[in-house]
Amino acid sequence: MPSDFNFKAMNSVHRALQKLSGGRVGWKAGGMPVVALTTTGRRTGQPHTVMLTSPVQTATAYVVVASRGGDDKHPAWFLNLEANPRVDVRIAGGPAQQRQARIASAEEAAEMWPQVDAMNPSYAKYRTKTTRDIPLVLLELPA
Repeated sequence: MPSDFNFKAMNSVHRALQKLSGGRVGWKAGGMPVVALTTTGRRTGQPHTVMLTSPVQTATAYVVVASRGGDDKHPAWFLNLEANPRVDVRIAGGPAQQRQARIASAEEAAEMWPQVDAMNPSYAKYRTKTTRDIPLVLLELPA
């Protein structure tokens, strides 16, 4: 399992690639859109940005997977949005949009998992590696 340092390093490299390319590269990965998700640190109150793929999109939401590679603990960004679900999301290099993060219900997740797995079969493998339920998070436009 990658360490916190490795996850942070991968995100830093991804953001640097986007910056060096003038935003032309890094907004798609594995056929999925990439979103820059900014959460508020639950302990520090400081903004934290991570790059995540969105295997499913709806008319009003981008869906991200709190998999952390199948680790038994939730990713820090997920814990942050649990504490404060108001987030900023950048899509395809556009301006930041305020969104409301919401954890998918069991029924919603059951409907979405086949779509998620079809976009990236690694997610199904991650679910077999951990005892926790891997949450699907909807990044919704504010009502």
